[in-house]
Amino acid sequence: MQNDTLKPGDAEVVRQVIAGNANAFELLLKKYNGLVLQIVKRHLPSQEVEETAQDVFLRAYRSLPAFRQEGDFSHWLSAIAVRTCYDYWRRAYRAKEILLSELTDRHQQWLENLISAQSEEAAAPKGYRSEAGEVLDWALARLPAKDRIVLELIYFEGLGVKEAAGLLGWSVANVKVRSFRARKKLEKTLNKMIAKPGGRP
Repeated sequence: MQNDTLKPGDAEVVRQVIAGNANAFELLLKKYNGLVLQIVKRHLPSQEVEETAQDVFLRAYRSLPAFRQEGDFSHWLSAIAVRTCYDYWRRAYRAKEILLSELTDRHQQWLENLISAQSEEAAAPKGYRSEAGEVLDWALARLPAKDRIVLELIYFEGLGVKEAAGLLGWSVANVKVRSFRARKKLEKTLNKMIAKPGGRP
């Protein structure tokens, strides 16, 4: 604990880096590496996490002059991490590089159970927990990046509209409208998967 008090605060480290001491940035990297990895893991495929986390810190380093030094550095860095994940999905969606495998009969069964279930326990029995994540990933991959990221923040991570807006750099009104429309799109996609044999669109 005593060692922590001897370390310079985030704002001081930022000032040192901007003043030309690039090596001081390593203090921020070590301190917040876990935070960035945690955010990126929630939004991207596992094979993309390490490279994207490095991209987050590179963007942060380049943007340090814009950091308001009286602000919260962890929140500022979190916003960069979320926006970097959003940029990843935007590029992937435009390039159509996302692998969209067909759903199996097991996925179809899970979806049917979900639609007809009366409780969360009935909708997601232990045997189907992995199917739930796979089906959601399958459906989310068909949404534009803006819809995907706002759904993940609001509905899957449980963030408030204001907090999500701050991370994304969007207006509160934009987040409200986008989250509502994105949820409707996701529901429509899932319902189409239920309606057709084998979950094929």
